[in-house]
Amino acid sequence: MKVIGVRVVEIKNHSAITEFILLGLTDSPELQVLLFWVLTFIYAVALAANFLLMSTICTFKKLHTPMYFLIFNLSLVNMLSISVTIPRLLHSLLTHRKTISFYGCIAQVFFIIWALGSELVLLSFMAFDRYAAICHPLHYTVIMRKEVCVAIATTVWIAGMINSAVHAGLMLPLSFCDSNVINHFFCDIPPVLDLACSDTSRNHFTTMIADVVYGMGSCVLTLASYFFILRTIIRIRSAEGKKKAFSTCSSHLFVVSFYFSAIIYMYIRPSSAYSLDKDKLVSLLYLMVTPVVNPLIYSLRNREVKEALKMLTGNLRLLPTS
Repeated sequence: MKVIGVRVVEIKNHSAITEFILLGLTDSPELQVLLFWVLTFIYAVALAANFLLMSTICTFKKLHTPMYFLIFNLSLVNMLSISVTIPRLLHSLLTHRKTISFYGCIAQVFFIIWALGSELVLLSFMAFDRYAAICHPLHYTVIMRKEVCVAIATTVWIAGMINSAVHAGLMLPLSFCDSNVINHFFCDIPPVLDLACSDTSRNHFTTMIADVVYGMGSCVLTLASYFFILRTIIRIRSAEGKKKAFSTCSSHLFVVSFYFSAIIYMYIRPSSAYSLDKDKLVSLLYLMVTPVVNPLIYSLRNREVKEALKMLTGNLRLLPTS
């Protein structure tokens, strides 16, 4: 049997696709060269910035607080999300090979959904942390004690992994027999399901449930936390007190607004609203830009981190060179 552009194997008289073709971001050779160096720079900056922030948090005891513990986990999630997509895309731009194996595609779906789901839940818990710090400062150390923080981190990672495992597991038995061309730069649930020639009702139902639990649930918890935060800030009489209270949550509020809007646009919307070209741009924002922006925001807008970074870089300069 000969099928142009599709590698197939015969399994009980049924043709099954064993690899997909990711069209990527552009077909222009000149733009591909430019993209390669731009993405290489973004990837290096993201890894360096997140690793430096994590090292700073681990090194300085002053940063051993619930807020920075959650920021540490956020950096881990950011490093996971950007490492799932950019190295594969760089390899494609360098070698001009756009194919990815079926199981490689499913693995990419698994890790991307794991990272996205974990980040959504983690950001909502970070909003709750700010709520506890601003609205209940006297009980903050009790509410966000060590056991609670460890439980939050464990819940974030395990819940995200279970969610992604369900999505990836339901994609394994699907049949792909008409086309193997994905108009994207990575394997995502919507474009992969569009290629399936078998029943995908279970996949769409599971996706809808995940959207409600993760997307809407995280949004509700985050909005509720900031509702009480703003109500508390308004009641503060002194302008200095209001400024100090708002400064403790402004960085997180910016990150949440940016990230949630991108995720809601991508996953929590009618299927008729999908636009592949726009989806690629939005995907670049939440998969590649946020891992760079997040550590910069939490570093530059937090006095404690800036002081720790100055001490860390000062100590590094004092190390012997020989």
